[in-house]
This record gives sequence, structure tokens and C-alpha cells, in this order.
Amino acid sequence: MEIGRSSRRYKWVTSFLVILACSAAGQVEDGPLVNGDFETPPSGGFSSGDGFSDGPLVLPSWKTNGTVELVESGQKQGGMILIVPQGKHAVRLGNDAEISQELKVEKGSIYSVTFSAARTCAQLESLNVSVPPASQSIDLQTLYNVQGWDSYAWAFQAEEDDARVVFTNPGMEDDPTCGPIIDDIAIKKLFTPDKSKDNAVLNGDFEEGPWMFRNASLGVLLPTNLDEETSSLPGWIVESNRAVRYIDNYHFTVPEGKRAIELLSGKEGIISQMVETKPNKPYRLTFLLGHAGDSCKQPLAVMAFAGDQAQNIHYTPNSNSSFQIANLNFTAKADRTRVAFYSIYYNTRSDDMSSLCGPVVDDVRVEVSGSSTVRVLGFGFMLWLLVLVLV
Repeated sequence: MEIGRSSRRYKWVTSFLVILACSAAGQVEDGPLVNGDFETPPSGGFSSGDGFSDGPLVLPSWKTNGTVELVESGQKQGGMILIVPQGKHAVRLGNDAEISQELKVEKGSIYSVTFSAARTCAQLESLNVSVPPASQSIDLQTLYNVQGWDSYAWAFQAEEDDARVVFTNPGMEDDPTCGPIIDDIAIKKLFTPDKSKDNAVLNGDFEEGPWMFRNASLGVLLPTNLDEETSSLPGWIVESNRAVRYIDNYHFTVPEGKRAIELLSGKEGIISQMVETKPNKPYRLTFLLGHAGDSCKQPLAVMAFAGDQAQNIHYTPNSNSSFQIANLNFTAKADRTRVAFYSIYYNTRSDDMSSLCGPVVDDVRVEVSGSSTVRVLGFGFMLWLLVLVLV
């Protein structure tokens, strides 16, 4: 009798695990969406180069609505060459047009969608990205670099196991040939890092964030987002009308680890976080301030905030380093304290005089002042200290 029960229990557990595995296997994986680069040709092949097909465009793995065009790198519109962010093809959305793709996700989880976008006309253009009912309009008027396109990230929380990601041109332009160009669409399931016992800042090293294409050298822009629960940068919000740039160590100089934040557009690019504190207790905010190695013209400086304290900190590193340690002491007034950063100057790159850049912030920590905790800055920094001592 006991053997029979054990056998049935084993079969039930096995069946449950199989169902669970099948469910997980069907979920979208981190990385590019199917035909997210639009390089898969339609059934009739790519058009001759004018962007238009004889009938409604059938875009593999995508549903389309309205005037949707496949554009090709080098394609001309009047006297202007259309921008294709990566590869040979991208999609342009006409007035009120949209593309969408069905995804299998995990209900309740947070996902970040990364995509590249460019405008085609000088007039104000925007792009709406959504996973209904969540949505956000991305302003494409500001160009952050001279290449004419940028990568963006937007986050949503899955309300069901089935989701539909939608890109819409909400504009009604006088010129029907205007409209945003979209390329390189990817997704990543986000995880909230565990809270450290000694550091009140969540994701202070910025290692958890949106998907980044290895071959994309411009970083990923994080536009305005005031919802700390649904953020492409877990724990942080962008509380300004301009974006900040999420950078990696493949294309930029990062003080610690693989990821960091580059602050852009002066006071118009602010990141912040509400951290848990105990009222009337002294704390110290510390962070690494660096240069992204992207030819950004100096001076570089940040305004750092912690509660009711603020400090202007200029980038003046030792000649042997690309970053420095900065700190700010404060006394908590409440159970939660705001920590924030913005660039004091409006910096551009010296090689093209127009691409936006700025100081890099990394490894942000809020610790009880006077604690015996030793700040660990990683092997690279410790090696630098050793070399300095030996010299």
C-alpha cells in the first residue's frame, strides 16, 4: 500500500515538473526578438529599394497595421539618406501605423525591451512602445549622437503569461513619408538584486539592467521613468525629461564591473533612488566618479544628493586612474532617504562636438557612518593601489 502511494506521488511530482519545464521552455528568452532586426525577407523577398511593396507588407514574425515599410541601408528619401541603425534593413512606421509581436512571458515578472530608433524628418517625431495596458511615448526629437539613431530601453510588468509588444507611430504628420524607423528589438527578464546588509542602495553597481547588444557601441538610453517598481534599471528611476545612458565595459570605460551610468544633458538627466534609513542616524554616501573614455570634453562634475545634503563633485582623478572615490555625509531624517545624481555641465564629445556625454557614476553605496565595513572596489582597483605603493 505504501509503495503504491509513493509511486503515485512520484508520478504526480514528475508530471508537475514536466508541465513546469514545458511552460518555462515556451517563455521568451533574453535576447533579440524573432526577426527583431528585420533581416528575414518577406515571402516575396525584399523590395527593389524604394521601401514600398505591391501590397500590404507581410513582415515575418510580426503583425502590421497601417503603412509599414521595410527600408534599406543607403535608401534615399528626397535628398536625405535614411538611417538604418544596424544591418541592412529596418522598419519605418507611417502615420498611426504599428507593428506587434506575441510573446510568452512569466506573469508578474518585470521585463525590459531594448530597441533602436531614428527619426526621418526634422519635425517632432515620437514612438509609442507598449505591452497593453502599460505604455510609454519616447521622444525622438533629441539626438544624443551624430549617428542619427539611439538605442532605448523600456520596462513593463507582465500581467498575464501572454503579452503583445507593440510599436506605434502616434503622429499625424503633414508629410506621409515621415515617421520613426525601428530596428534591433530585444527583451530581457529583469531580476531585483538582493539587498546587502551593509549597503542600503539597491543595484548600486548597475549590473542589472536592460539587454545590450554586444556590437552596439552607443550604450542604451533610459528615458524618463518615475515608477521604481517597473524600471529597466532595477531600484532606480529617471526623474528628468532627458535620458541617461546605460553603458558597458566593451565600448566604454567602466569604473567597476561590467555596467555603469553616464549622466547626460546637465540638470535634465537625473537618476535617483529612495533608500531605507533610520531617522537621526548618520550615514555616508560613497560612489565612483569616472570618465567613459568616449572623448567627452572636460570639465566633468556631478551634483550628488543624499537627503537634505548636496555636494558638487568635480572629476579630478589620479593620473594613473580613470575614476575616483567620492563621498557625502548626511543624517537621515526619515525611514526613506532620496539619493540622486545629475551632471553639472552640459558636455559633448570633442571628436564630433555634438554627441552628448558626461560623467560616469558607479558602485553607489549608502552605509552607516563610522561602520567598520571595508569598501571593496574589486581586483582592478586593488591592483592599481598595489602598483602605486610599489612605485
